[in-house]
Amino acid sequence: MSATTSATTQNSPQTRKGIDPRWYSSSLLTLILVVGQWKFQMLGDSYLPWAVALGTSLLTELILFRAHNPGRWPNLLSAYISGNSVAILLKPSGAILWPFVVASMLAIVSKYVLRSGDRHLWNPTNFSICALLLIAPAQTTILSHEWGNDLGIVLALWCVGLLVVFRAKVWHLTLGYLGMFAALAWFRTLFNGDTLAAEVGPITGPMYTLFIFFMVTDPKTIVRGRARQMFVLALIALTECAIRMAADFEILSTSSALAVAPGMFALFFIGAPALLLDLKRPRQASPGAAPLAGVG
Repeated sequence: MSATTSATTQNSPQTRKGIDPRWYSSSLLTLILVVGQWKFQMLGDSYLPWAVALGTSLLTELILFRAHNPGRWPNLLSAYISGNSVAILLKPSGAILWPFVVASMLAIVSKYVLRSGDRHLWNPTNFSICALLLIAPAQTTILSHEWGNDLGIVLALWCVGLLVVFRAKVWHLTLGYLGMFAALAWFRTLFNGDTLAAEVGPITGPMYTLFIFFMVTDPKTIVRGRARQMFVLALIALTECAIRMAADFEILSTSSALAVAPGMFALFFIGAPALLLDLKRPRQASPGAAPLAGVG
C-alpha cells in the first residue's frame, strides 16, 4: 500500500474518530458542579450525598449493562451525568441519603426497562426526579435557588452550554425553549400581577440550566425532524405555563410536586408519549443529531 493510500485510509470517515460529544456535556456538568459549590454551596456542607448519588449511578449502570451485554464494558459518561445531576437537583429533608440512592437507581433502571425497541422513552434523570417527587413529596424536593445576581456566572455557564448544544446540533431546542419561556412568562404577568423579571427569573437557576442544556436536548429521547421537535417543545412549554398558572390561581397547591418542578413535569408528561408516537412512524433516512448525552 502506498503512502498516499495509507494516509487516505487513515483519514477516511470510516477510520477517523472524533471526540465523543458526551465529553462536552459531562464537562459542562462538571463546570456547573464546581461553580455551584464554590459560589453557592449547592451540594451543601457534606459531599456524602454527592458520593452516594454518583456511586449508585455508576454501579447500577455497570451491573445492568454487563447483565445485558456479557463480556462488554459500558461507557460510564451517561451514568456520570445522571449521578451528578441527581446530586445537584435533589434536596431531601434533613440528612437522609436514601433519596439519592433511589433517584440514581431509578434513572439508570429506566433506561433499560422503559423502552421502545432500542430507545428509552424518558430522559433518565427527568424520570427519576419526577417519580421521586410524586412518590415521596414529604421527604424530597429539588434545588430551587437561582445563581444570584452574578450575571457573569450565568453568562459563562450558558456560553459553555451553547457550545455544547451547537456541537450536538440541538441548539434550536435550547434557544427555542428560552424564547418560549420568556414569551409565556410575559403572558402570565397579564393575569397574575407579577413582574416580568420575577416570572423569567427561574430560567437562570441551576435546575433550568440542566433542563435547557441537557433534558430537552437529549437526542435519545427527542422526536425525529426539527419541525416535530419544535412542535413537541411548544407543547412542553405550554404545559409548564398551564401548571404555573394553576399554582398562581390556587388550583394546584404551591407545595405540590407539579408546582415545585413545572418544567420537569411538563417534559415528563409530554416527552415520552411524543417519542413513542414518533417511533411508530416509518423511519426515513435523514441526518440526525450528534449523540450528546442528556442528563442521563
